[in-house]
Amino acid sequence: MTTPGRPRISLLGTSALLFEAPGAFDLPHQRRIWALAAAASRWPGIREAIPGITNLMLTFETPPRELDGLIAALNDGWDAAEGLAIGGREIRLPVNYGGEVGSSLQSVADHCGLSVDDVVSIHAAPLYTVFALGSHPGYCYLGGMDPRITMPRRQIPLQRSAGGSVSIGGSQTGVSASPGPSGWHAIGHTSWTFFDPSWPSPAALAPGDTIRFEIKQVIR
Repeated sequence: MTTPGRPRISLLGTSALLFEAPGAFDLPHQRRIWALAAAASRWPGIREAIPGITNLMLTFETPPRELDGLIAALNDGWDAAEGLAIGGREIRLPVNYGGEVGSSLQSVADHCGLSVDDVVSIHAAPLYTVFALGSHPGYCYLGGMDPRITMPRRQIPLQRSAGGSVSIGGSQTGVSASPGPSGWHAIGHTSWTFFDPSWPSPAALAPGDTIRFEIKQVIR
C-alpha cells in the first residue's frame, strides 16, 4: 500500500520498475528526478535509469531475486535528492503557426479567450526545458508553458498528426518527432529533425536541453 504523499513503486513485468514521485510539474521537481536517475544508473544490476515526467523507470540486467533493498534505496535516494541542473544546449526552432498542420490554433485561441496573435506570442515567449523523452522516439516533454494557453486534451484523439507538429495538451507543449496519433492540439509546425536512427545518438534532444520557439510566420 502506498502512503499518501510518498512515491509509488510498481513492477513492470520482471524486467523493469517504475518509481512515481508525487509533486508539482515544475523544473525543481524534475531536477530531483534527474538526480535520482543519475544515482540509480550506478547501482549494481541496473541496466538503465530513464527519467520520465515526475517518474523514473529502472530496467534490470536480470530479474532481481528480491526488491526490498532496491525499494529502500529508491526511497532514501529520493528523500536525499537535490536538484541536478543539467547544462544542456539551447535549440531555436522556427515555427509556422497555424495553417493546415496547426489547424487547432484558432480553437485554442477561442477556448482561452485570446486572439490568435496572443496565443502565438505567449507560446513563443518562454525558454522551454526538455524534462524527458518519451511517447515515441525523439519526442520531448517540455516544461515552462504559460498557463494562459492551457488547453484540455482532445476527447477523441486524432488518428494521425504530422511529424513536426507543435501542439498543446493540458498545461504542456511539445513537438511530434514523427507522424502518429495524438490527443493534443496542433498549433504549428517545424521542419526540424528530432530523431534519426542513423545518427550516433538517434535522439536529437536530451533532458536538460532548452528550446526557444521562433515565429517564422502565422498562417491564417
